[in-house]
Amino acid sequence: MTLKFVLLGSALAVATAMGAQAETWKIAVTDVEGLERLQVEWGPFKSALEEATGETFEFFAVNSRTAAAEALRAETVDFVVSGPAEYIVINTLTDAKPVIGLGRPDYHCAIIVRADSGINQPIDLKGKKVAFGDIGSTSNMLCPMQVLADYGLDPVNDIEKLHTSRNIAHEALKAGDVDALGSNAGSWLAVRNKETDLPYGFFKMIARSGDLPNDMIMVGTHVPEEAITKVVNGVLQNKATVIAGITAHEENDKYVGMDLVAIEDNAYDYVRAMYRNAGYPQFDQFIGD
Repeated sequence: MTLKFVLLGSALAVATAMGAQAETWKIAVTDVEGLERLQVEWGPFKSALEEATGETFEFFAVNSRTAAAEALRAETVDFVVSGPAEYIVINTLTDAKPVIGLGRPDYHCAIIVRADSGINQPIDLKGKKVAFGDIGSTSNMLCPMQVLADYGLDPVNDIEKLHTSRNIAHEALKAGDVDALGSNAGSWLAVRNKETDLPYGFFKMIARSGDLPNDMIMVGTHVPEEAITKVVNGVLQNKATVIAGITAHEENDKYVGMDLVAIEDNAYDYVRAMYRNAGYPQFDQFIGD
């Protein structure tokens, strides 16, 4: 072999190595619109993710859940941080899979009524008015509806349902304008604990769910398995660093006390049941879009 071919082979090997090292993965967050917000709220996470995995990441801003699904399908984004309800539809549309669970402490929902209402169990709400949060929300709509179904109530046909903000729903329940509130339990308690003019026991929870499946980092089908393994192992082996990055900004306070775990698709079958009971059995559209 001549010196020229040896040098050429060495140059190609170096170029190939540099190309592999230059891979930049695109990452999106479904509930954060705009690149500026991504950089402010999730910038520390991106830096921690790069430190933990040795990979390079770049934010990909999406303005909707649909945009995230389209970007995964077009292979213009590689990893997406999302919630359970969004994942069910995105998985149906793109076959993306969850790889890292963002375990949120005390992540469950509840059905709340006034203590003086005479309503003691979910079945008592038949024919009554129930307020839920954002349309399509895992913990503020789908989960409370599933709880009603778990107790034998049809959440589509047996109640009069409305959707509004948590604060407005709380005030409506307090005033007796609605009969019950279905909500993320922790978030509602934060609202309740700000009350100073109501006696303890003014409200009561008549049912609650078990802990909900985790938010997650999902990955597109086009990302090589070896890259996925490297990212997953890096995150799980450097949990403290990545968690500190996620919780660095106050907008992510819901994750304070979180854990990071390996996760698989079947962990979200309970959320699929929520979609069915809410009247959306196909899993192919985002509720409210």
